[in-house]
Amino acid sequence: MTTIDVSIAMTEDQDWMGEGACKGLTHLFFPTAAERPQARERREDAAQAICDSCHVRVNCMDFARENHEYGFWGGESEDQRHAAGYRLIAPIGVRARAS
Repeated sequence: MTTIDVSIAMTEDQDWMGEGACKGLTHLFFPTAAERPQARERREDAAQAICDSCHVRVNCMDFARENHEYGFWGGESEDQRHAAGYRLIAPIGVRARAS
């Protein structure tokens, strides 16, 4: 039986991250503290436009779904992932959304 270096396998599985159209645009994909609903809608619309042209979009969406990520990933918001049946893991101080 051979031993697999998990860190190498993880790095190879996430190589797509460096190829995303969103590279360097973190501010569009994650909310600021106390973001207002109208600001969130504008930010997510801008993020969606970037995701629409991204060739690693499916990898990104799958990663967010599998890892219960927050923010806008692969053309999906947290709310859209939740509605699709993918639950978020709430950090300390935040209540998880009910099913």
